[in-house]
Amino acid sequence: INHIVHNGGLYKRPFNEAFEETPMLIAVLTYVGYGVLTLFGYLRDFMRQWKIEKCQNATEREEQKDFVPLYQDFENFYNRNLYMRIRDSWNRPICSVPGAKVDMMERVSHDYNWTFTYTGRVIKDVINMGSYNYLGFARNTGACQEAAAKVLSQYGAGVCSTRQEMGNLDKHEELEKLVARFLGVESAMVYGMGFATNSMNIPALVGKGCLILSDELNHASLVLGARLSGATIRIFKHNNMQSLEKLLKDAIVHGQPRTRRPWKKILILVEGIYSMEGSIVRLPEVIALKKKYKSYLYVDEAHSIGALGPTGRGVVEYFGLNPEDVDVMMGTFTKSFGAAGGYIGGKKELIDYLKTCSHSSAYATSMSPPVVEQIITSVKCIMGEDGTTVGEARVQQLAENTRYFRRRLKEMGFIIYGNEDSPIVPLMLYMPAKIGAFGREMLKRNIGVVVVGFPATPIIESRARFCLSADHTKEMLDTALKETSEVGDLLQLKYSRRRLVPLLDRPFDETTYEETED
Repeated sequence: INHIVHNGGLYKRPFNEAFEETPMLIAVLTYVGYGVLTLFGYLRDFMRQWKIEKCQNATEREEQKDFVPLYQDFENFYNRNLYMRIRDSWNRPICSVPGAKVDMMERVSHDYNWTFTYTGRVIKDVINMGSYNYLGFARNTGACQEAAAKVLSQYGAGVCSTRQEMGNLDKHEELEKLVARFLGVESAMVYGMGFATNSMNIPALVGKGCLILSDELNHASLVLGARLSGATIRIFKHNNMQSLEKLLKDAIVHGQPRTRRPWKKILILVEGIYSMEGSIVRLPEVIALKKKYKSYLYVDEAHSIGALGPTGRGVVEYFGLNPEDVDVMMGTFTKSFGAAGGYIGGKKELIDYLKTCSHSSAYATSMSPPVVEQIITSVKCIMGEDGTTVGEARVQQLAENTRYFRRRLKEMGFIIYGNEDSPIVPLMLYMPAKIGAFGREMLKRNIGVVVVGFPATPIIESRARFCLSADHTKEMLDTALKETSEVGDLLQLKYSRRRLVPLLDRPFDETTYEETED
């Protein structure tokens, strides 16, 4: 399904997203594949029970057999019999900076991926298409690293206290003022962990008697934060404004269950870029609904801050919107800034409240000083306050790499999900056997990619996920594209029935489709 939206003036730019429907034959074969794997899984469990095959998974001791099971047998069925077959595609150890190229430690398994041993060999110069290093700040040379090293020698590595006690450094205050300026908001607060920024702050904002409207594909940190809050949670279909508006209408008309009292607060939870789909939130429409129904908006910009917008200020700038229209602006420093931690930005009253009521600020140890300095230097670079245009050039380079890579993959005939401006590029694999095969074949060709399957995705929508970086040169991208095309032919992954027609004279941002026969 192709979306090209202008929507009555809400959008100041074309909004192009593609989610091509799964071919029926591929969907049927994928279900058959999982069915065969499940049957063989039951057969192997039977053989393990009768000691015909060695059982290597965690089980209860004999003296605990009558207890409530510690390791739920059926819950681990998928891990034992499906995940274990392709476990070598994950947790691959690297031994270098996660830049455009990485060095990877070679490992082998002699017991079908239950355990691994290292060969001692290092696979050099693997093109890194898996890290969230969008702007290329994850490196061990340059201004950011020199500044971080200087701060390390002055402040040390750790703070050993919370912000409310003895862990509030002048560097933390400087960073918060800088982040607020960068986002265009009144105030900001930083936290040492991105996941906890969501999971610990949402419970401080809403509670019992409040309603959370959450996108069905929101990140686990948002889901956990919503559950911990004690608020009522209702899910709307991914990026579907009709679904969201229906929930808002129902919430206002019917109020709380049983009592029919009005909800204390209604909070909409969305992400800037969704990390599994490569899609961008329809923020102009979400803001219009939020204003219409007098609710609050929480935007998680973990993947979009630094990666979207003419100057890298995220999804709000990408759509040309006013930051004041977003009540809670959340993001992380773990992607575009090459560091760690997260932030919350918004009104001064909001930040002052979170400083006293958030578990993350009250109980969590402060951010490490060298990490703070890495963020300060990289943000100043993006803003141009370092006296150079390096940051602006990186933002533009990422946008160019994204469009080029996405267009070329579509021309080859792969099914690619997401928005044309999203640096996360999901390439659909579908069948379970092709998850491991794609990752292994790409690594043989010195390309490091992330492959994703159930339960992180729907059972028939397994995929490989490419993450683009401003550090990727055109030669690197062409090499990755060439090898991806070869592996696509080998594994028969070119499922698309709407193939792009490659035209040399076509403008860079336009798309031409040719219908091909099934």
